[in-house]
Amino acid sequence: MKVTFITRDNDKVEAEASPGDRLLEVGQAAGMPLEGTCEGQMACSTCHVIVAREWFARLPEAAEEEEDMLDLAADVHATSRLSCQIVLTEDLDGLEVRIPSDSNDAQGF
Repeated sequence: MKVTFITRDNDKVEAEASPGDRLLEVGQAAGMPLEGTCEGQMACSTCHVIVAREWFARLPEAAEEEEDMLDLAADVHATSRLSCQIVLTEDLDGLEVRIPSDSNDAQGF
């Protein structure tokens, strides 16, 4: 299955994924600046993405803990989610997400 990431420079990067993969790891493997400091424990918002509106309704609702973490993120939109909380399914083949303008990946530093 495919996932499309739209970078801060509006470049489209297609990534291969499998059902059951978390969007965070797919994005990291594709070189996206999704830090994921807390490794998916919902203790940060460094894996924040903006889901394309046409895909947002296909996702399960965000848990209250995820909403709380998104309150701390910059450049939040109505369709913002934490990529660590998006588990890919066949129904999400073709998913498109945007990297927020403030994303920085400090993992390599």
